[in-house]
Amino acid sequence: MLEKLLEYTHEETLLEGLLCAPENRQGPLPGVLIVHAWAGRSAFECNRARALAARGYAAFAADLYGRGVLGTGPAENAALMQPFLDDRAKLQDCLKAALTCFARQPGVDPRRIVAIGFCFGGLGVLDMARSGAAVQGVVSFHGLLDAPDNLPAGKSIRAKVLALHGHEDPLCPPEKVVAFAQEMTRADADWQLHAYGRTLHAFTNPEARQPETGNAYSETADRRSWQSLLNFLEEVVD
Repeated sequence: MLEKLLEYTHEETLLEGLLCAPENRQGPLPGVLIVHAWAGRSAFECNRARALAARGYAAFAADLYGRGVLGTGPAENAALMQPFLDDRAKLQDCLKAALTCFARQPGVDPRRIVAIGFCFGGLGVLDMARSGAAVQGVVSFHGLLDAPDNLPAGKSIRAKVLALHGHEDPLCPPEKVVAFAQEMTRADADWQLHAYGRTLHAFTNPEARQPETGNAYSETADRRSWQSLLNFLEEVVD
């Protein structure tokens, strides 16, 4: 497997993502852009990139915060994330920079890229679809579903959308899920939402063990959501 750190910039901030790809597969590869959770690009996202590369995809674990920047706990993570929640155009533009870097890599087919994201990254990839980024589809894992305030309501969404959601996630209660469904329908999107019962926020993260705060790993939801991603990739870019 090929692993390579790639540098790129956004608003004069030096960013660094990890590219993973199979070495022995010929021809332009379908790509998966991976957007990190609130702490920053961590071993979790890098390992997901490796797992996708093992299945024949080019995968890029992107960076939104800066080379080497990784939060150490909830307070620091929140401080790193908040500027992007306050300025969704900034989030969308930073993700565009990551996508441009990835799509320009030799051996990556820029016409066959899906973006996936976890928690904060899930919000990010949904904003990529909302803003018309050049991706064929997006997949949000326990992502925030709130619509941005910088895009017109009802703007058409071209990319296919899959949201993978814990039904008991306190960050996305049922009324937000309904609002998201209505938003996607108004945008005439090809959208799916899979809700996992008895499942909280951060269900893909084995280190999430705080059900009292609404964060808990679920082996079942993790496995099912990963399979849903693989099915989506097979439909959209394979």
